[in-house]
Amino acid sequence: MATVTILDNPYATLWFHPEKGIVHHQIKQFISGQRFRDFLMAGSDLMRKHKAHKWLSDDRDCPVVRPEDIDWGDAVWFPETAKSGWKYWAIVQPAKTVGQVVIKDLAAKYAKAGVTSKWFTDPNDAMWWLESQA
Repeated sequence: MATVTILDNPYATLWFHPEKGIVHHQIKQFISGQRFRDFLMAGSDLMRKHKAHKWLSDDRDCPVVRPEDIDWGDAVWFPETAKSGWKYWAIVQPAKTVGQVVIKDLAAKYAKAGVTSKWFTDPNDAMWWLESQA
């Protein structure tokens, strides 16, 4: 089955790889507020509906995540996504150091809840790693 494009706009693209059970996003430019929240919740919904456990975040062009979006993610998005069975997170790291710091902090928090993450510079390597996870 082919990859399904769920959302595609100037800020982000969200795909689902049904045969691999992988939610996959690419952030194209700074995104925040309701647009950010809708995009992440669409990925969480995919995990729940398809019993997926893997997420590939291509965040190379994500300069930073606003504190209010992080707070919302901690309170709403992450608990919902974790409850859906999220286990593996492949992260294509942001190009900017400030974005890397934010995502690394999130990965450390999520690890405490059982999400295994790994950092990459190439999305193909990230996909290969996710495919190799049980």
